[in-house]
Amino acid sequence: MASLKATLGASFAAARTLSPPLGCRPLPALCSASAAARGAAMDPAPRWLAGLRFDNRALRELPVETPPPGPEGAPSTPRLVPGACFSRVRPAPLRQPRLVALSEPALALLGLGPPPDDHAARDAREAEAALFFSGNALLPGAEPAAHCYCGHQFGQFAGQLGDGAAMYLGEVCTAAGERWELQLKGAGPTPFSRQADGRKVLRSSIREFLCSEAMFHLGVPTTRAGACVTSQSTVVRDVFYDGNPKQEPCAVVLRVAPTFLRFGSFEIFKPADEHTGRAGPSVGRNDIRVQMLDYVVGTFYPEIQAAHASDSVQRNAAFFREVTRRTARLVAEWQCVGFCHGVLNTDNMSIVGLTIDYGPFGFLDRYDPDHVCNASDNAGRYTYSKQPEVCRWNLRKLAEALEPELPLALAEAILAEEYDAEFRRHYLHKMRRKLGLVRTEQEEDAALVARLLETMQLTGADFTNTFCLLSSFLVGLEAPGLDDILTALTTQCASLEELRLAFRPQMDPRIVITKVSGGPRPRPQPVVGALMPAKRTHAATPRRQLSMMLMLAQSNPQLFALLGSQTNITKELERVEQQSRLEQLSPAELLSMNKDHWATWLQEYRARLEKDREGAGDAAAWQAERVRTMHANNPKHVLRNYIAHRAIEAAENGDFSEARACLSLLCPWVPQ
Repeated sequence: MASLKATLGASFAAARTLSPPLGCRPLPALCSASAAARGAAMDPAPRWLAGLRFDNRALRELPVETPPPGPEGAPSTPRLVPGACFSRVRPAPLRQPRLVALSEPALALLGLGPPPDDHAARDAREAEAALFFSGNALLPGAEPAAHCYCGHQFGQFAGQLGDGAAMYLGEVCTAAGERWELQLKGAGPTPFSRQADGRKVLRSSIREFLCSEAMFHLGVPTTRAGACVTSQSTVVRDVFYDGNPKQEPCAVVLRVAPTFLRFGSFEIFKPADEHTGRAGPSVGRNDIRVQMLDYVVGTFYPEIQAAHASDSVQRNAAFFREVTRRTARLVAEWQCVGFCHGVLNTDNMSIVGLTIDYGPFGFLDRYDPDHVCNASDNAGRYTYSKQPEVCRWNLRKLAEALEPELPLALAEAILAEEYDAEFRRHYLHKMRRKLGLVRTEQEEDAALVARLLETMQLTGADFTNTFCLLSSFLVGLEAPGLDDILTALTTQCASLEELRLAFRPQMDPRIVITKVSGGPRPRPQPVVGALMPAKRTHAATPRRQLSMMLMLAQSNPQLFALLGSQTNITKELERVEQQSRLEQLSPAELLSMNKDHWATWLQEYRARLEKDREGAGDAAAWQAERVRTMHANNPKHVLRNYIAHRAIEAAENGDFSEARACLSLLCPWVPQ
């Protein structure tokens, strides 16, 4: 391994010198042996990765900016990039890159074989991965570039955004005829880095690496992560945004997907926004919009291109319809595994229906429809329960970005016709499978699921664990009573203290009313992301105040503007009432209440299972099918925060075994 590292390291400078200079566009590459042969002259020559054949179609078929001339580092200077979809860049080297982990299943997509049994060969393979997947050297045929896109962030148009920390390396063609885009995330600055450094730290890189692969194992459409590499290079980050920054190790994730194009890719043509005044960098360039549509539909939706080759409007309508359906199914999958994306801006929505850009994310522990996993989301725009609504809103922005190639009225009709219906259909289909309803579909199934979630919320039940436990619930004459399953379900519910904390009020009515009236403000207790009331002696007081606010809001638009909507006040009233009930309970009374809630729902569930079993000739076969289906659709493990934290903490101390063991836990096919 040492000799290989020395050879690769010695030839690193030569490799950078021999790479195509910035701004020079090479001849179109073909997926052929000759293309690979042309790149093979570069040093350092890969061994394990030598079979990767690049054919960078996106750079041939979409406009690429030639960076302006200037001193070293000028190509990555933050700037607007008009009239282009990509800008050529170079990865910035890291000090002593070291492999954290590889995902063999993700790398197998590229045609790379399984790891060798020989330890020396494994070490050589890891050294090569650390070199090329850190960006310290380029694979033959790779053409690093950063993608230009815009986006609506938290509902407001932000103008040009782009790949500020990610770099397109190229597209690998496999012997099976598949095409996979490779990206390095965290490889250094680009024209879209704005005032940032283009780096990602080990903490966030491990989270993205693990979650990308875990989501695939859960059956959720997602980009993949092939490798995670760390280094001795560091950057300063304020981890908790509390004014206490610290040095953190830089890391890079190798990402794999058919494409990383997104809704925001089409927003570069947006004229000045009426609210923010910002515009896309390529306003008026409808020729590029047409070019991008031709590329996206022809490459990723060839069946649509073939069916509507002579009618571009109908082709674009069919394309938007399919994107709408895929997005609806994607968010239904998220809801069914308790996944919260955290940053559902239009620039984080895939044009092919994948989960992309794992920034702030999380999985539900205690079921809470209002859970927010992003500390920056003070208004709760991206709560778990709002994800379907937000994705519909984002599709509306995509529709606006496709005009005039797709008339907005036609796109809106497609959205109204397809999105909600597809989401409900797919969500209910998945929920039936999670509940083991394998033979029949009943109209009341949606209500059964809704009452299950309500019971989970009332009792503070764990989302993932609840579904796992329900697979042990049997029906029939031989089935045991409710006591065992009730004990198991209530044991994993939230404690009285946890529920009181969860249902604490989130706004102080006195502050809001004072703002409206213009009077002096009382001093609230500081809480991140919420206005908390000062200590009270009577629970009815805030309820009376909130009720008064609700009446006031009917005739006072200013109050609605401060609170967001009547829904916010109504939800707050519900929280206060629940808090008041909890204050009167003892732990024993809570346990009894929880058992009553679950016993009521389980009786309904048992009756529904009996209906499902009636259509089965063999009750034992039905039971086996039901349990098998539930096990396949209800994971034992999701990437909970404590699991990720344990892997991160060990890796920051130089121990990568925890991250690799975590990968094996979340993705059972990965060898330890």
